[in-house]
Amino acid sequence: MSPSRSLEGDRNHTSVAMFVLLGLSDEKELQFILFPIFLGIYLVTLIWNLGLITLIRMDSHLQTPMYFFLSFFSFIDICYSSSTSPRMLSDFLKDEKMISFIACATQYFVGCWMAQAECCLLAAMAYDRYVAIGRPLQYSAIMAPGLCQKMVAGAYASGFLSSLVQTVPCFHLYYCGPNIIPNFYCDITQIISLSCSNPFIIQMTLFLVAVFVGFGSLLVILLSYGFIAASILKLSSIKGSAKAFNTCASHLAVVIIFYGTGLFMYLHPSSSHSKKQNKVLSVFYVILIPMLNPLIYSLRNKEVKEALKRLVKRATHLL
Repeated sequence: MSPSRSLEGDRNHTSVAMFVLLGLSDEKELQFILFPIFLGIYLVTLIWNLGLITLIRMDSHLQTPMYFFLSFFSFIDICYSSSTSPRMLSDFLKDEKMISFIACATQYFVGCWMAQAECCLLAAMAYDRYVAIGRPLQYSAIMAPGLCQKMVAGAYASGFLSSLVQTVPCFHLYYCGPNIIPNFYCDITQIISLSCSNPFIIQMTLFLVAVFVGFGSLLVILLSYGFIAASILKLSSIKGSAKAFNTCASHLAVVIIFYGTGLFMYLHPSSSHSKKQNKVLSVFYVILIPMLNPLIYSLRNKEVKEALKRLVKRATHLL
């Protein structure tokens, strides 16, 4: 154990200055196999998301609110993945997977900030799709650049504040000895279980944030899609209905994957296999989803494919 460090003056302190991350596996051979796999996933995540941001910024046909939101969504995925992947990759090559108290708090803060911002941004994108389908003649007036910028700023600010109110109380709890986290990153539920303090306040804080930010965003998404469904049903032509639904398909797929995995990970009952299940779900939620999101938007979107073709055509003319 490292020397104790003060947390709340002389009255409260913690003797834990380092946490031990157990990682995905303690088998050395398996870790060497997993390293190139997860390095590849992380590089694909960076390349696809950065590529999508660049494409949106460079192509004039993609200068619409939907793609404006998508570029910031891709930036969130880059930051979210980068909060855990580099540490996990370096731990594959280490015998002792130690993380300092401050580094653990920072990792959780950034990851939580990005996850909460993603919830809010998904809600903003759902509202954008509702306006595009339900009120097409007023779309340009309603989704003006100023409103889009405020919605993005609001999503990032909400994520920042909600992450702050979770991180500060959690890492001001009294940690008197146990310091082993059975995962590859600093998960707040597992960190709280190591505390020697009464966790009631931080647990209530987590619950309230989940209700207001997580479920609040989900409610906006569900309401938006309810109005979208009602608008699609009013369309007389099948072709028009299919086209309207197709504009929402990618966003809907991302929402189902993001919320479906998150709800299952934090709401499923504990069992004898819960630690292994948590690790598998954590990998999918923290590592794979940021890679899948740009793929879903790119592969299912005709406008993105056409923009990519135009960019390649321009590049070949320059050579």
